[in-house]
Amino acid sequence: MASPTIRALLARPELKLRLATPEDAVAPGALDATVRWVHSSDLADPTPFLAGGMVLLTTGTQFRDAGDDPKPYAAYVRRLARSGMLGLGFGTEVAREGVPEPLLEACLAAHLPLWEVPYDTPFIALARANAEALAAVAYERRTWALEAQRAVAVAALRPDGLRPMLAELSRRLGTWVGLVDAASLLHEHPGGGIDAATVAGLQRHAGDLLVRGVQATAGVTVDDRAFHLQTLGQRGRLRAVLAIEAEELDEQHRAVVTTVVAMAALALEQRQDLEQARDALAAGVLAALVRGDVAFAGDVARASGAPLPSSPVVVAVADERLAAVGGVGRWLDTRGVPLLRAQQGGDLVMVLEEADAPLIDELVLRHGGAAGVSEPVALDSVAGGLAQARTARERRTAPVTRFADLPGAGVLALLDAPEARTVARAALEPLARHDAEHGTDLVATVAAWFVADCAHDAAARALGVHRHTVRARLAAAQELLGQDLATVAGRAQVWAALRAAGLLA
Repeated sequence: MASPTIRALLARPELKLRLATPEDAVAPGALDATVRWVHSSDLADPTPFLAGGMVLLTTGTQFRDAGDDPKPYAAYVRRLARSGMLGLGFGTEVAREGVPEPLLEACLAAHLPLWEVPYDTPFIALARANAEALAAVAYERRTWALEAQRAVAVAALRPDGLRPMLAELSRRLGTWVGLVDAASLLHEHPGGGIDAATVAGLQRHAGDLLVRGVQATAGVTVDDRAFHLQTLGQRGRLRAVLAIEAEELDEQHRAVVTTVVAMAALALEQRQDLEQARDALAAGVLAALVRGDVAFAGDVARASGAPLPSSPVVVAVADERLAAVGGVGRWLDTRGVPLLRAQQGGDLVMVLEEADAPLIDELVLRHGGAAGVSEPVALDSVAGGLAQARTARERRTAPVTRFADLPGAGVLALLDAPEARTVARAALEPLARHDAEHGTDLVATVAAWFVADCAHDAAARALGVHRHTVRARLAAAQELLGQDLATVAGRAQVWAALRAAGLLA
């Protein structure tokens, strides 16, 4: 069946149409544009009732009084051209014989196709012929879509069905198709269809979509190439982005893509189950290292095919943003270095060899977020390295903060960790409760005493009380706390609690 175009209408012998304007005198492609509808009108200005992509048929009664004056014809044709008309058919032998010369000249000036419709060809015949062509094309497109959906469904049943399904989609659409995330190009067909710079651009756009965490589509241009992007997965659990090189997709294309998106998301969900099992195993290995059971952790890691890095190692703790970004784990796995990565308390924990520590900077630079990195430690000291990394992350001085670079790094830096603050508040709670119930100032007195380097007279002057009052309050405080403030150990315990609780600088 012929396509719904002006050229197709002219080619139908039963319509007996004749093109009045030479083909080389009309706008390029005008005869082959899709004709969405055929309308007839003899109004002097029919444009309020017309839409783009249509052709107009007229018998010319609106020019009955115009004679050979070219102005009405020129104005009429300019209005049609501005409204997006694809062409004009003139019905002869109704209002006048032949095509008016001023109308032909106006169409030539506007590069608008003009053809003659003989008296014995009713306008309805043109409308019917075009409608039949539109219906035939729509049927053909629906048939194509159904066959394409069947083909990708069959491809999905093959081993590792994701690759065959994407290859089938690429063949059906006749264009490059890929599966990307923020870290890598997971699959593509045809292979090598885009260069490294374009891949990097697609990864940036994919990362933006995945970080939002909601299902979305987007049209993007990378290095002058247009792509259609579609996220895969459920809200909050996006897995990857389907990329199709195309400026736009019609309704039938979108129907096939929707089928692929649903099946690919299911395949990725199944793959995610395997990744979750791997993550659970890695969390167990990390827990064994933290307990100091290096031999057990090493045996499990080797059995899983991912041996532990060799000492000395550094421990890195990345925040929740990096832990949640899809593809970070795969990106780390493709770096080719011995590495243990695991989720702990919403954080991404990484243990890697000291020489590979710059990988953390590259990770944060690529994906954003923040991370803390410990000093080099042995595998049996991962627990301490983990505490250092958390402290560095909490006291963030840069996107990647190293414990060794912290002001005053060392044992005292651990007092700034959230865990230390929690323990300190619990240790000082007897004093705070006594002050609240009896109106005393035990907490303030003990703090002032430490600020005064444990000198009673200096503390008394700072508080504006007698030194005997300070002695009495300290005696009450050490009884409530169960600490002997006359000993170094007792003083250290109370001083550390006050420092961690933020009551001492």
